[in-house]
Amino acid sequence: MNRVTIRVPATTANLGPGFDAFGCALSLYTDVTFEETESGLEITGCDEEFTGPDNLAYTSYCAVLNTMSEEVQGVKIHIDAHIPICRGLGSSAALLVAGAMGANILRGSKLSTQGLLNITNAMEGHPDNLAPAFYGGLTASMVDNGLPVSVSFPLHPDWEFLALVPDFNLATSLARSVLPEQINRADAIYNIAHGALVLKALELGDEKLLRSAMQDKLHQNYRKRLIPDYEKIEALVRTTGAAFCLSGAGPTLLCITQDEKLEQKLAKKLDSITEKHWQLLPLHVDFHGAHVLAAE
Repeated sequence: MNRVTIRVPATTANLGPGFDAFGCALSLYTDVTFEETESGLEITGCDEEFTGPDNLAYTSYCAVLNTMSEEVQGVKIHIDAHIPICRGLGSSAALLVAGAMGANILRGSKLSTQGLLNITNAMEGHPDNLAPAFYGGLTASMVDNGLPVSVSFPLHPDWEFLALVPDFNLATSLARSVLPEQINRADAIYNIAHGALVLKALELGDEKLLRSAMQDKLHQNYRKRLIPDYEKIEALVRTTGAAFCLSGAGPTLLCITQDEKLEQKLAKKLDSITEKHWQLLPLHVDFHGAHVLAAE
């Protein structure tokens, strides 16, 4: 085998109070094909600025080969990305996961998924997007003695996810720069309690509990200032009864509901309260995680 295509799902991180810990895989995908060659690097399917050796799929690919003490030979990489860049839907994590899995499979699958998560987490710095991208479904993760630990949680089958994706991006570095270096004890307790109840509400399918539990005091109040019309959109969503939060660092906004008509309700009113264009993407939970789409 010298050619493999990896499919990786989008992910939404944090889910309100689960800052840098909670993540969920969603039904939006990036496919990356790796073909080994005798020498050189060729990357296609993306903007020219991403075709160099600092491309995340390639750096992850090389990191895995180095871990296995395998020689980094030439490779052709083709990226077919449907996950929007810098929108809070795990586009960077998807490339890291694809590169790690591509290298591992082409060299005989010597490393476990946990081993690949260890390598990519060292590159990304936190496993909240990486874990659900690898494993699928809803996960909570932590880093213990430098290594990521991830656990899967059950989800009620009736949940619907609706991503509101704007026509502007937001760099994660900027979204992190506005966060305070220190927090008070009351805010920490608030998030611990709310985070625990978010996981239970998602398991039970309890919409009322989820709306309350998905409140946060660690990051959203600071980041929402970077997103035009955030408060107007939040107020509109809350009139529908849906739970609402930032997707990752934003600027995508996420609604979680059991109302199959939520997209129609928001589409009629969204344009009247904001000058920005917001694409409404109805999504489902992806329970499969990253996997081989084709190999030869």
